[in-house]
Parts: sequence; C-alpha cells; structure tokens
Amino acid sequence: MADAGESQRAPGSATTADESHEYITGLKLFAVLASVTLAAFLMLLDGSIIGVAIPNITSQFHSLDDVGWYTAAYQLASAALQPLSGKVYTFYNTKWSYLFFFGVFELGSLICGLANSSSMLIGGRAIAGMGSSGLLNGGMTIIAGSVPLEKRPIFTGIYLGISQVGIICGPLIGGALTQYTTWRWCMTGFYINLPVGAVTAVLLLFMHVPELTTKAPFSLALVRRTLPDLDLLGFALFAPAAIMVLLALQYGGNDYSWDSSVVIGLFCGAGATAIVFALWEKRMGERAMIPTSMVSARIVYSSAINGGMLVASILVAAQYLPIYFQGVRGYGPAMSGVNTLPGILSQLLMVILSGAFVQKLGYYLPFAAAGSAISAVGNGLVTMFAPSTPTGKWIGYQIVLGSGRGIGMQMGIIAIQNHLPVHLIPIGIAFMIFCQNFAGAVFVVVAEVIFRQQLVKEIRLHAPQVSVDAALAAGASASSVRALVSEGSGSSAELVGVLLAFANSLDKVFYLLMACCLTGCVAAFGMGWVDVRKKKTVAEEGEEGK
Repeated sequence: MADAGESQRAPGSATTADESHEYITGLKLFAVLASVTLAAFLMLLDGSIIGVAIPNITSQFHSLDDVGWYTAAYQLASAALQPLSGKVYTFYNTKWSYLFFFGVFELGSLICGLANSSSMLIGGRAIAGMGSSGLLNGGMTIIAGSVPLEKRPIFTGIYLGISQVGIICGPLIGGALTQYTTWRWCMTGFYINLPVGAVTAVLLLFMHVPELTTKAPFSLALVRRTLPDLDLLGFALFAPAAIMVLLALQYGGNDYSWDSSVVIGLFCGAGATAIVFALWEKRMGERAMIPTSMVSARIVYSSAINGGMLVASILVAAQYLPIYFQGVRGYGPAMSGVNTLPGILSQLLMVILSGAFVQKLGYYLPFAAAGSAISAVGNGLVTMFAPSTPTGKWIGYQIVLGSGRGIGMQMGIIAIQNHLPVHLIPIGIAFMIFCQNFAGAVFVVVAEVIFRQQLVKEIRLHAPQVSVDAALAAGASASSVRALVSEGSGSSAELVGVLLAFANSLDKVFYLLMACCLTGCVAAFGMGWVDVRKKKTVAEEGEEGK
C-alpha cells in the first residue's frame, strides 16, 4: 500500500492516490500487464513491419510514388496527437481512454487489411497512427496506477522489454510473412492484429484498472468542465508544427531537394508555429498541454534527451542491421531477422534485469549513464562489421549493443514518474514518448542521408565500374546488391568491391548512432541522484513538480 504522504491534489477536484489506494496484485496484475504489453507489442510491430511489405504493396497498387506515405501517414498522425493523449489520461477514466485509443488503432488496421487502393491504405495508416498516439503512454499510465512507485521499475521493464521487441522483430516477421504468404498479413488487418487485439480488449474490459488520481465519472458536464484544460488551441498550434517538420524530412532528398522552396518553407513554417506554440504554452501555465514548468525541469529535459537518443539509435539500427545481413552477407529476409536475435534477446533480458536492480538499489542514474555508454561501445563495435566478419564476433557485438540498450531503455520513464506529481505523470510520459518518436523520425532521415552520400563515395572508390545511380536505386536485398555486378571476367572482384562499399557505408551510420548514445550518456547526469524507494511527502512532491 502507498503511504499517506503520497497523496497529491490534481487539477480541479481530482485527488491523488493515498494510503487507501488499492493496488492490484497476483493474477489481476498479470492480466492487466499482459494486455497492455500485448497491445504495445502489436502497435510497435505495426510501425516496423511495413518496410519489408512495401515492394509487394507497390506492385499490387502500382503506387511507387506513394511509398513514403505508407510510413509518413502513421508517423504524422501519431506525433501530432501524442501530447494531447497525455491530457486525456489526466482528466478521463484511464481504462476507457486506453480502450478508445486501442479501438481507433484496430480500426486503422482493419482498413489497411481490407485496402483495395493505395489511398485507402494510406488512410488506414493515418487512422492507426492516431490510435497509436495513446497506447504506449497509456500502458505506462495504467502500470503507474496499478503498482506502487518503488515497484514500477521492474513492471515497466517487463512492459517495455517485451513490447519493444516488436520494433526489432518487425523485419523478421514481416520478411517471413511476405516471403511465404501475402503483404496483407504484414498490414495485420483481419489476420493478426484484430483477433489478438480482441483478446487484449476483453482482458482489460473485465478488469479493474486503478486510477492514478480520483476522477469524476464520464459525462457531458465533465467534458464541458475539462475542455478548457485540454488546451485544444495549444494542440492546434503544436500539431501543424510537428507535421511540417516531419513532412520536410519526408520530402527532403526524395520528392524535393533539401534547398527547395518547399522544404525550406516547411521548416520555416514549423519554426514560426513552434515559437507561437511555446509562447501560448507559457501563457497557459499549468493548464498547458505541455507545461513549460515541467519541460524546463532539469530531470525532465535530461530524461527526454537521454531516452530520445537511445530510442533513436534503436530505430535506426533496426533498419540498417538487416541491410548488413541481407545486402552484405547475402541472407534472406527471414534468416536476416534470425541473425539479429542476439541483440533482441540481450536487450529483452537486460531491460527486465535493470528494472529489478533499480527496484532493489533505488537509483536509476547509474543505469541510465551505463546503458547509453555501453550502447555507444556496442555501436562502435558494429562499425567493425565487414563482409567477412566471423559469426562469433557479430553475435558478440550485438549482445553488447543489445545489453546497453536494455539497461538504459526505461530509466528516463522511471525518472519522470519519480519526479513529477501524480497528476502530471500521464502528461510527462506522453511528452517523453513524443521526444523518443520525434528523435527517431529525425535520425532515420539523417542516417539515410549519411548512408546514401557515403555509398556514392564508396562505390566510386571500390567498384568504379558499377553505376552509382543503379546502386542507389537497387535496394539492399541480397539479390539486388549482387545484381549490380554483371557476370563475366572480373565480376568476382567487382562484387567484393560492392560489398565492401555497402559495409563501409553502414559503418558511418553506426558512427552517428554512437554519437547519439554518447549524447544520451552526458544527458543522463542531469537526471538526478534520487532514491526511488523513498516515499515522498506532499510538500516534497509539490516542490519536485515545479
């Protein structure tokens, strides 16, 4: 049971959990944890699985020009709604809010699975993205209300560890499904997402989910009373700014050059709108969608930087490690996914163990710094991958990388949950996840630019007979890379040069990820030396919330 000192007053009439707060244990806790973890796994899998299905989708719909929108529609919708979802969880019933977001996500998946045109598929992806905006942070809000603060690290670790396997398993599962069935399995319409999602919804539907704060029953009067506190004007300013940045990143180097008026205009528009948004949020004070007092707190922004850099490195590596195993080593999609298992399993193990250690020792900062530092070392080791790297080395290097990511993955969330007053926890978690996703979207583009520019140099250096344009357009599958070299005399030497060019280009991407992790390591030292096992008084919580 929580101590009486844990009680807080939330905005309006809400009061926080106190000594009478009824946490759940045993089978009930397992059912709740299983349902939100499964939902988060499906959501993260949905975001990462589509890449391998795109060739088949474009072939069926004859929609090569729409390739970027299959991912962008999802990212834009999710990013735009992310902070607002935190406000929703603050004022309305957590379980029903979560089921609403999950229902929207499932509806989007259904539309994708039934899509008979490229436009319908893009629309389904956008709807799924809207639903996804409230799932990951909603799951952590549910966990925060279900277990006391000192026990949250291990349960958050289990939740994040298992669910984020979906990011890395996406290419593995997608490759197998695309290779042996149809792309509609990858879009997870009727085939995977809906039946599994139904089980998740039923589990939650009949379970009691404790609230972080006492909330009034849902009614139109409640909506009218809380509508001003949702900061919809702030949302109306924030959403266009986020969308314009992501559109600029989507267009730059693809549909338009980086110095085109379209891309520059989008960046300028995003900057101007962001300035207006920041001024409005400052004027709104504690009622803001993203309170400036919260964001300006050292623990919060340090945690956001630490978590954003680490998650960005995970997302980028999930795209480029398969290029090494397929394009350079010659494995098929399914076997390429199997080869990434050392990193996946070590990450899963360490995220759970690190949560248990924080729960036992009380301090998260050493794990945040160590996780980022070890991840930097792991990314540095991956830069040593060559076309002939022995199996033992690429397994061992991935274990180091996965271990570092697992150690540090949840520390920012733990820091924010411990630092903020209870009524701000959903908003803080939503802000944290937005920063992670936004950093991932930015660095995926930066990595692509680095990879393409380096590949041009490396092809000219090591395989001058091969067309640079053909190399950039070929893709990174085993057959596509090898098709760049025509059969005949000297083809073997040319192939060696092409493989070396791809391997060396990948090295530069992982140098970028090493820099990201080192930045996260530096930021970790601003996350606060705090013992999460200590109960806080009302006064202490109020001070930390400032």
